[in-house]
Amino acid sequence: MSHFNLEHCLTAMWDDYLQLNPQAQEIYQLFAQQNSTLLNDHIALRTFDLPSVDINKLSQPFIKAGYHSAGVYQFHVKKLFAQHFEHPDPQQPKIFISQLITEELSAEAQRIIQNCVEQIPENVLKSDQFSYSGRHWPISHATYLRLLQESEYAAWLYAFGFRPNHFTILINSLSSHQNIEEVNEYLLNKGFELNQAGGLIKGSSSEYLEQSSTLANLVPVHFAEAVQRIPSCYYEFAQRYPLPSGELYQGFVASSADKIFQSTDSR
Repeated sequence: MSHFNLEHCLTAMWDDYLQLNPQAQEIYQLFAQQNSTLLNDHIALRTFDLPSVDINKLSQPFIKAGYHSAGVYQFHVKKLFAQHFEHPDPQQPKIFISQLITEELSAEAQRIIQNCVEQIPENVLKSDQFSYSGRHWPISHATYLRLLQESEYAAWLYAFGFRPNHFTILINSLSSHQNIEEVNEYLLNKGFELNQAGGLIKGSSSEYLEQSSTLANLVPVHFAEAVQRIPSCYYEFAQRYPLPSGELYQGFVASSADKIFQSTDSR
């Protein structure tokens, strides 16, 4: 297998993400104009728990590049399991990978997912670029709606395939804005729509992490029946707080992430 180039991979993922969420470029530029450094806190990837595409599979290239598993999370309501990975270089983004626990879905939904995964070419599965390789199956709007009834997450993966779901600005790296309230106010004043599920700010300083996010961009998707506009990707903002040890907390808070997942909900 070719040597995994982390820098190339992160750039390719960002470029792919901007195709679905061009407003992220706009937001990035706004902050970049006011800050000498902009750190990406984490990149989120979504997948199914089937062995050929599960977290173990998606994380392999990152592990080869020096990442290690640094936390596991359960989202019972959303039927998800997740893991986050960290790199020894704190300037590198964390990689947050979640997977859908397919056995908790109906037999019909499981069949649809299995069928999709079986259509992924072997060479794509073996590639280090798999995590941002997109969708490998034809899609119908009727099937999308069927999956939507059971899981927003399953429907999103069905429509978009394997690619970053969101990137995240680390508020701690900003000199222009002191806290998450200032960032949210700034974005709202600029006309961006933010996710209000569970309040604008998810989490608290006592949990060592506060997060907010834009609402996912609606993009036209070519289904077999017709083109439909559906929610795609969003941009997240995270403020981290020091633990009693003085080190910044690097993990995630399941109850907050649960609300962040709702950034891609249909509306």
